[in-house]
Amino acid sequence: MTTSTDQPVRIEVHTGDRTSAILIGEGIVDRLSVLLDAQSIGARRFIVSSPVIWSIVGPQIQRALGDGGDAILIPDGERFKNLQSVSRIYEALIRANADRGSALIAIGGGVIGDTAGFAAATYLRGITLVHVPTTLLAQVDSSIGGKVGVNHTLGKNLIGAFHQPALVTIDPLLLRTLPRREFRSGLYEVVKYGMIASRALFERVARDTKPIFDRNPAVLGPAIVESARIKADVVSKDEREGGLRRILNYGHTVGHALEAVTKYRRFLHGEAIAYGMLAAADLAVARGALAERERHALVQLIALLGPLPAISDLSIGEVLEAVRRDKKVVHGRLHFVIAIEIGATTTVDDVTEEELRAVLARLGLRS
Repeated sequence: MTTSTDQPVRIEVHTGDRTSAILIGEGIVDRLSVLLDAQSIGARRFIVSSPVIWSIVGPQIQRALGDGGDAILIPDGERFKNLQSVSRIYEALIRANADRGSALIAIGGGVIGDTAGFAAATYLRGITLVHVPTTLLAQVDSSIGGKVGVNHTLGKNLIGAFHQPALVTIDPLLLRTLPRREFRSGLYEVVKYGMIASRALFERVARDTKPIFDRNPAVLGPAIVESARIKADVVSKDEREGGLRRILNYGHTVGHALEAVTKYRRFLHGEAIAYGMLAAADLAVARGALAERERHALVQLIALLGPLPAISDLSIGEVLEAVRRDKKVVHGRLHFVIAIEIGATTTVDDVTEEELRAVLARLGLRS
């Protein structure tokens, strides 16, 4: 990892005729204005954040930008990731006469990034977007790749677009104040990258759990960089999820359904994905695609990272109904990502309701 005086790690996402830059380094948020100027980003820059996040990082960001202007503050949390929050951003931009040369800077976790990103994608048919992710989940996953959008009461991320950020600035030092549960939620996404693309990353998280939780930069930094590289590589090869990018949905089919049936109030996103990965591994073993020892390694690692919210009161029928509405259903067929070993996956589109029902029962849901 870098220090504030070193050059940050640079990762590029290539999509068509466009290249997005991801910069990773300790203390780089203090150089945000310089980084934006170097990319010729936005003569007018509008910040979107949440009240809690802005109270923590706002003074630092304002010093970095040399601007005492107010941020557009919207509520945080999955249940606020909706069109009402997007409308609040629109209204602030319209009142400020923001034009197509303006840039929207999303400062926060995945909810803020997704919501602000959708506003940037649709305001005046698209303005420049910059991410400054402040949670581990956002740093390794949601800020990278250009997927933006909001939830509907009937399902997660059903309203959205592809809108690549011009710049993503990832500063691991912003994670120092992140609550342990939020940090752990992001670690589940790091585990996901290990499951889909890197046994070495998976084993590193299992081996170095304590220093990672201690935010030891020598251990945490490389995990963030490798996760970002994996996602950037996948997105560069398949921006619009026509094939390869589907592997990033590992654990998300059941995970999104759990979030939807609990109205986005019970689970942090990574926690739901942890359950989704357990379900996907169970399905893969039942189909003979994954060795039991690999599933057991995943079960052990998720248990090692910490407790998950209870699911025994949730109905299998309600979760199955949410799965049917999943955006990964194409032409009536659900594309389900399963691991064939730690570090490799495949996608199947013939999973039956009976199979899923059995998996959810073994996971602990009620009939």
